[in-house]
Amino acid sequence: MTQSVELTLDDETDRAVREQWAALAEAGLPTEQRVLPSPSHRPHITLYAGPTLDSEADERLPGLFAGLRLRFRIGAVLLFGPRRGQVVLVRQVVVGRELLALQEAVATLCGASPEGQFGPGRWTPHVTLARRVPTGQVGAVLTALGEVPELDAVSRDGRRWDSDRRETWSL
Repeated sequence: MTQSVELTLDDETDRAVREQWAALAEAGLPTEQRVLPSPSHRPHITLYAGPTLDSEADERLPGLFAGLRLRFRIGAVLLFGPRRGQVVLVRQVVVGRELLALQEAVATLCGASPEGQFGPGRWTPHVTLARRVPTGQVGAVLTALGEVPELDAVSRDGRRWDSDRRETWSL
């Protein structure tokens, strides 16, 4: 399945993204909001994802996040796709040097393929709002969201997600 390393968001930014999830759900549109809340499901920025992660990388990852206080901006709404008549709706994460350096260090430690989506110059940082949005619903999705202000965010923590065990833990 999937092993990933993610940046979590400060409480205010987390709440703002969840409000956007809720607006989509209330409109009956695709959303990342879950019907049954899950403590492991929350807004995040994926720094690396792959089928496996070796134990040495797992042991060294917390050192990359020690003392983290990373500021960044969550910007415009973007669409990934279309693919098979659907798009993924995301919020852009505006990249700064610190964020790029952290992602590169994580991807290198985790053994990301240079040609893959987490390789140097290939990563597109974002926060997902909805997956599998039919292209015919893009207008309705944008209407449901209304104005989407930029968000000044801070991350003080990373987490690991192990989809095999369905567990997350703080780094």
